[in-house]
Amino acid sequence: MALSEEPAVGAVEDPVEDRAEDAAEDAALACCASLESFGESAETKELLGRLPAVLGDRAAREGALERFRAIMDKYQEQPHLLDPHLEWMMNLLLEFVRDKKSPADLVHLAFKFLYIITKVRGYKTFLRLFPHEVADVHPVLDMFTDQNPKDHETWETRYILLLWLSVTCLIPFDFSRLDGNLHNQPGQERVSTMDRILQIAESYLVVSDKAQDAAAVLVSKFVTRPDVKQKKMASFLDWSLCTLACSSFQTIEGVIAMDGMLQALAQIFKHGKREDCLPYAATVLQCLDNCRLPDSNQTLLRKLGVKLVQRLGLTFLKPQVAKWRYQRGCRSLVAGLQLSVQSPRDPGIQTETPDSDGEDDVPEEVESVIEQLLVGLKDKDTIVRWSAAKGIGRLAGRLPKELADDVAGSVLDCFSFQETDNAWHGGCLALAELSRRGLLLPSRLPDVVTVILKALTYEEKRGACSVGSNVRDAACYVCWAFARAYEPQELKPFVAAISSALVIAAVFDRDVNCRRAASAAFQENVGRQGTFPHGIDILTTADYFTVGNRSNCFLVISTFIAGFPEYTQPMIDHLVTMKINHWDGAIRELSAKALRNLAQRAPEHSTRHVFPRLLSMTQSPDLHTRHGAVLACAEVTHSLYTLAVQQGRPISDFLDEKAVQGLKQIHQQLYDRQLYRGLGGELMRQAVCILIENLSLSKMPFRGDAVIDGWQWLINDTLRNLHLISSHSRQRIKEAAVSALAALCSEYYSGEADSTAQEELVKQYLAELQSPEEMARCGFALALGALPAFVLKGRLRQVLAGLRAVTHISPEDVSFAESRRDALKAISRICQTVGVQAEGTPDEVVCREDVAQVYCTLLGCLSDYTTDSRGDVGAWVREAAMTSLTDLTLLLARDQPELIEAPVCQRVMCCLAQQASEKIDRFRAHAARAFLALLHWDGPAVPHVPHRQELERLFPRSAVASVNWGAPSQAFPRVARLLGLPAYRYHVLLGLAVSVGGLTESTVRYSTQGLFEYMKGIQNDPQALEDFTGTLLQVFEDSLLNDRVSVPLLKMLDQMLANGCFAIFTAKEKQEAGQLQAHLLCLPGLSGHHPLQPAVYHIPGHLASGREEGAWGHSDHCTSALVVWPELAWGCGSAGEEHVHLTGTHAGRGSSAKQSWGGRLQSLPDPPRTWTWNHPFCVKLLALCKEEIKKSKDVQKLRSSIAVFCGLVQFPGDVRRKVLLQLFLLLCHPFPVIRKSTASQVYEMVLTYDVVAADILDEVMAVLNCTAWDAELPVVRAQRNRLCDLLGVPRPQLVPKPSVR
Repeated sequence: MALSEEPAVGAVEDPVEDRAEDAAEDAALACCASLESFGESAETKELLGRLPAVLGDRAAREGALERFRAIMDKYQEQPHLLDPHLEWMMNLLLEFVRDKKSPADLVHLAFKFLYIITKVRGYKTFLRLFPHEVADVHPVLDMFTDQNPKDHETWETRYILLLWLSVTCLIPFDFSRLDGNLHNQPGQERVSTMDRILQIAESYLVVSDKAQDAAAVLVSKFVTRPDVKQKKMASFLDWSLCTLACSSFQTIEGVIAMDGMLQALAQIFKHGKREDCLPYAATVLQCLDNCRLPDSNQTLLRKLGVKLVQRLGLTFLKPQVAKWRYQRGCRSLVAGLQLSVQSPRDPGIQTETPDSDGEDDVPEEVESVIEQLLVGLKDKDTIVRWSAAKGIGRLAGRLPKELADDVAGSVLDCFSFQETDNAWHGGCLALAELSRRGLLLPSRLPDVVTVILKALTYEEKRGACSVGSNVRDAACYVCWAFARAYEPQELKPFVAAISSALVIAAVFDRDVNCRRAASAAFQENVGRQGTFPHGIDILTTADYFTVGNRSNCFLVISTFIAGFPEYTQPMIDHLVTMKINHWDGAIRELSAKALRNLAQRAPEHSTRHVFPRLLSMTQSPDLHTRHGAVLACAEVTHSLYTLAVQQGRPISDFLDEKAVQGLKQIHQQLYDRQLYRGLGGELMRQAVCILIENLSLSKMPFRGDAVIDGWQWLINDTLRNLHLISSHSRQRIKEAAVSALAALCSEYYSGEADSTAQEELVKQYLAELQSPEEMARCGFALALGALPAFVLKGRLRQVLAGLRAVTHISPEDVSFAESRRDALKAISRICQTVGVQAEGTPDEVVCREDVAQVYCTLLGCLSDYTTDSRGDVGAWVREAAMTSLTDLTLLLARDQPELIEAPVCQRVMCCLAQQASEKIDRFRAHAARAFLALLHWDGPAVPHVPHRQELERLFPRSAVASVNWGAPSQAFPRVARLLGLPAYRYHVLLGLAVSVGGLTESTVRYSTQGLFEYMKGIQNDPQALEDFTGTLLQVFEDSLLNDRVSVPLLKMLDQMLANGCFAIFTAKEKQEAGQLQAHLLCLPGLSGHHPLQPAVYHIPGHLASGREEGAWGHSDHCTSALVVWPELAWGCGSAGEEHVHLTGTHAGRGSSAKQSWGGRLQSLPDPPRTWTWNHPFCVKLLALCKEEIKKSKDVQKLRSSIAVFCGLVQFPGDVRRKVLLQLFLLLCHPFPVIRKSTASQVYEMVLTYDVVAADILDEVMAVLNCTAWDAELPVVRAQRNRLCDLLGVPRPQLVPKPSVR
């Protein structure tokens, strides 16, 4: 039996709406189609087939669910691709459900998979595929007996079962025929099928899970059956209304119950026949009124209430298509073209037929329904307003023309400025629905267009933000609907207004969604109406993607569109009226800049109408209006001046004397009204500084006028009081003041007559550089850098000396990093301003001596690593120093390359390479760009760049152009290559040490990879490894007690030792030890001695006194000497005799034989001069580590040093003994955390390296593992001494403190 989702005959459905929705769905499917078919069909079939196999394994079961969910989610946008496969998927899963042998868990799992399919495709499509024979009714009902409505793990099962049951309810047989004899035995009565279904539906209507939605669907299918409605419909409605009346939306239980009842009632009145539902409609409406749902704070309840109300309204009205509708014809472009070819008709003819039904046929309840829907249009939630708007459209389609027109008039009442933004939004949605359905007649268009034009610019300020973006978006939807609803001649009178409004919204709206909506509406009108001026040209520029960037819209697209005269004046007027006084400062600034561009398109209009209005707005009491107007005056003035210069006309042709005087008076008027004070004063200072800059650049005739002194006072006062300005505005105001000063001095201070003013200005600014306020130093330093060359003439060295003094760090201003940064910027800018000349006058140009001093200052600032509560504030100084170094070097390379000395150039490149290998992404990228700019400059090559050819091979211009130097994965593998160049190795290694030992995971990982990749490449090159280790030790020695470098350097050394980067040194030591032992065993009297047997040889001290120190690896004279097989070390005993211990790994503790050497030492041949017992690298590294942690209380540093000591133990001989001694000292450190950390790492060291004889290994491990190293020091010291005895290390002795006399 084939089922259909078509409503029953007489059901209150809207065929026009259904066709429209189907068309919309088809269009959406066509637009978003990116997949061609269900490509995972085979995988899905295999996945569903092995469900019984994965049932017992929870991980496999969850994996199968997740995989199936992922497959289905791919088709969320294109669910129709699943349609050919839905049937076999359902059959596979229902086989498990129907199998009596299937365990309950498998049944529940199958229903979970069914629910996932239903969620993606929608239950309406999936519903018709369920088995729906008569034989399926009772099995489905029987499955409900095993369900627990309170089981939250199996709600999918109940949801799918309810949907399945709703399909079986559509069988064309009376349910009483399925019951048979209900009285089989006396005293027992079975429940009828009809009652069982109704009981199930009612029980699940009051649950809180998804089954409630399916229960509402079941009710709509079941109660509206012919046999059920006669017996059960009235009682069910009575139960529903009683439940609704007894429930309160102020309790959770009440909300759940009301939700279920409202869903069920809405579904019944949607799918039931009108004649069946009409007798109950008035009662339901009255009960709904008593529930007072609009007062509820539950959005879902209010939405369901509106939905039910509109369904009741449709029940009261006969299902008919209004004959008075405006009919444009075929909405499809293809169908419309075919129809016009077959039978061309006169477009725009509206056929009106008198209504067959008068107003008397409209029940009184409809008025209440419409009133509630109009209230719903003003609801605070969008989904409620949207449902109400659709209800207005549906009901208006069944009303007589006069009443429908009254409804449209009531909707227009929403557009009062006494209404909230919610009412405006709901009204726009309703108008769009009415016009889309042809229910908004052309006679209403003048009123509608008027309010829509207002809605397109609707915005209300609320506190620090505004509301109205949803209104503007909905207004664009109305314009979009107009394009599809009306013939071109109907909209022709409104084309100019609508097109201008849409262009303005698409270009100047603050919100990107509104700009894109306006662009889409404009495109729809261009395509369907064809009457918008220059529509194709505008759409090409202002499409969906380009309007996404707000700055691009204001500054680029608007200029292009303003080239069409139809749009120029409306755009300018909109900016002046709506955007110059906008609450968002960014919009005001963009609007002023946009006016600057548009003023040149309409200079006459700007001069006569715009400029006077802007001047009057500068005196507005509203801060935003005043700020925007001053900015706009500045930008428009400079724009008109630029246009006058281009046309060879005087500025007076555009700005008359009144306008010039108005501009001159702005500052004084603001000053007199004390509007430079407070928070608003920040905005006005910035705006007036921009005004000063633009008026100066426009060469306003104010030379010698008192206004210049007023402007100078404002700039100086602003720079002096920057510390009083909020931090988020300080930088912009400082930049505006400095730019204003530069323009002011260039225009009004030039000439010999102003030399006194110039002298006084420079003297004042140099004095301000010593201000105790950091921000004042910043401002006046930048101000000195902005001065023109003629002001600096004769005062250059004085200015440079003052700025260099600001860059020096003293104890009083160590945290003044921003002032040092701005002083560096000023020095660089001055060099660019006055130029460079080797033998020039020192006070007029930068000469040879100045270049050396400037380089010294800039390079010194590259070592500024000041930190405070804000973090690494010295990075700002280093960034400015890098920029200034690059600019200065390129300037010299272009004009005076002989001034670039080789040592200076090498230091510049090396310091940049160091910064390019450090840990902060932003500054690393900046340094890399500066480094490459000097290497690949397009002008004359920078002289004396070290290893230029190798650098160009390592960093070819084409390859590095696309590298993101801020990304560690891309930067460090390239920077590490510089380790192979001797000139750069020290500085790159210094930077890498900070990165490798840093905290950021990505930085540490990729910097370590780059370093190890280089180390891997030099393992077979002993000389390169020697050079590298020498540089590494030099970096360590130079950074002693500098925690910024030494702590991460220790971490880097730990990683290098752990990864065997110095394994070649340990192998060499072992080889030399073996050679020496073989040499000793060849001596007379020793040739028969077994190499694995221990022996001690006593050598009188006086026999060894003449031996050259170091020939035998001689170390110090206060320790005993050891020759360890297969490892060797030598030392002198404190008793004046030397001992050579030959200890075999198989010998027991204490077993030794003694043999006096006497004069036999005379016959001992000298070993080769190249024999050493320890490589100098490990000896010096150990000494540096000991020096670094000496008297240190830094836990992080101590922990890092412990790891390095444990890595150094792999070096045999004397170093190992000293390392063990150092570790044992740390085992008794005063800090318990250090003792525990040392024990833990020594334990790992013993496991990693073969440093303990096998016979004592277990005992050493037990002591390390079982001792409570955070216990009292005497207890810990005893265990430590035990370890010393086991490993043959002298016990550390307590040094008594000197007595205080």
